[in-house]
Amino acid sequence: MSIRDMLLRSDLSLTPSEEKIVQALLTDYPTAGLGTATALAKRAGVSDPTVVRLVMKLGFEGYPGFQAKLLAEVEARLHSPLLMMEAKRLESGSTADGIATSYLHSVVACMDRTITGTPAMSYERAARLVSEAKGSVFLLGGRFSRHIAGMLSGYVTQLRSDVHDIGVFSAQSFDRLIDMDKRDVLVVFDYRRYQRDVVAFAEQAAARGVKILLFTDPWLSPISDYAEVTLSSAIDVTSPYDTLAPAVGQIEALAAHLIARMDDDTRTRIEELEAVRERNGVTFDNTRSNAGDTASNEPSVRSVPGPKNTRQEPKP
Repeated sequence: MSIRDMLLRSDLSLTPSEEKIVQALLTDYPTAGLGTATALAKRAGVSDPTVVRLVMKLGFEGYPGFQAKLLAEVEARLHSPLLMMEAKRLESGSTADGIATSYLHSVVACMDRTITGTPAMSYERAARLVSEAKGSVFLLGGRFSRHIAGMLSGYVTQLRSDVHDIGVFSAQSFDRLIDMDKRDVLVVFDYRRYQRDVVAFAEQAAARGVKILLFTDPWLSPISDYAEVTLSSAIDVTSPYDTLAPAVGQIEALAAHLIARMDDDTRTRIEELEAVRERNGVTFDNTRSNAGDTASNEPSVRSVPGPKNTRQEPKP
């Protein structure tokens, strides 16, 4: 459990002075706790012994232990693939199951931690936020997570109108802010090491009254300070690169919630989309219905899956 989570525990009984310290820590987390106990006490307007009593109430033997835990969180948030390359690099023969199998097991473990670490109600709140938005739904992600934003956009576009995937973020993307207001929802994907322009965009959108739905990691993007709903997923695997597989599972879980809320208007929208796709032969199943048209130049659907074999096998 992170120190932020400890401070937000509902069963944590605090004195008024201790509440001031908690407020000071959460207002500028984690920076406020990286100085001395005296500096934190001065910031909160309390005495040094009050700071020590609070950290002991959190389960630490003293302020040094509290600060060591906080520093470990900061280090984990700032880890880059380069820093983790040697520590997490698997070599051939280093595991009994092989590199791929060992890695996939670590991904499954991440999925399990994500399931147990995310309240089911959070998905319902996220679905309500997206489906009930009076204005537009915008989706934004970082260098890698923007691909997941695009996937979610593909789901949501089928279920409602006014869905906009911002895509590759650039300086020009900030121009979209002038058209965003309190009727809109911004769905953001931001994972460590967190992207400055994405954080800045979300912060300014929130200042305009836009509701924020955040997908992030257990260490929480700075955007969590502005988010109305936050869905975190485990990302730490046996690789220098964090996994986004649990995040993909989360957007599919959100899509399932959105479908469960589907009404007659949504059903009509999907039917109209399917009619458009059929008219334009978008997928193979659309062309199958035209199989009787001998003049059609559309490719036929092969009954056997797998790659085409251009060579004819000799007959026995």
